[in-house]
Amino acid sequence: MQGVRYCLDDCLERALVTAFPRPHPGPKRAAASHRVPLGLLLLSRQQLNADQLRAALTAQRAAGYGRIGEWLQTLGFVSEQEITAALACQWACPVLRADSMPLDGIDRIPQIPVALLESAFMVPVAYVEATATLYVAFGEGIDYGVLYALQQMLLCRSEFCLAAPSLLRRCLQTLPEQREESEVLFDSVADVAEFARIVRSYSARVAASEIRMASCGRYVWVRLLSQAGRPLDLLLCRPGESASHTSLSPAPLAPAV
Repeated sequence: MQGVRYCLDDCLERALVTAFPRPHPGPKRAAASHRVPLGLLLLSRQQLNADQLRAALTAQRAAGYGRIGEWLQTLGFVSEQEITAALACQWACPVLRADSMPLDGIDRIPQIPVALLESAFMVPVAYVEATATLYVAFGEGIDYGVLYALQQMLLCRSEFCLAAPSLLRRCLQTLPEQREESEVLFDSVADVAEFARIVRSYSARVAASEIRMASCGRYVWVRLLSQAGRPLDLLLCRPGESASHTSLSPAPLAPAV
């Protein structure tokens, strides 16, 4: 772990407490102050008029929830594709076409926990082995913290684009079928000491030869690599937080060796 080898479980557990990844400061999708607001961007593209924008803003204020793009689409003023293209302009990134989504080639992309993909609302698009470059598509804005975590955990470069939310939802619905037994989600962790005990126990169970860790928003992503087979991914909610979904249940802990 982090270039240090441990021969005793107790030593590893103490090291895990010290190495517990701290959350990145600030919001994960902080919008740059120089970006043109979405409504004004659509106005400049002549895909929206001033009356329509005022009506959407009024509906948003009255409801007290929702993003302006969602309200513009709900009111029928713009299409999902127009919203996605405008967001891509804000983030200075390309838009993924529906016919470019590799729905049948996901097995050639490095293993990424499905729960993490669902939490960040993203899907892997392609992986170029020659350059170790992973391409991912987001549906609601770019999460730079997750991109950095992917680089740490997969030892790769990461590039991003935006895709229509409806397209991402269809892709995410097919992923749980491929989850198998390579991912375990803990939606409640009492404290850092319990985190260390969980990781220590699973490390002994799979005879892990390497441990990687990264901070991913409300999660800490731990990857246990062993000589025996596929990596085992643990996603543990930070103490004091809870997962947004509980579709996975942690397997029983193996006895500490």
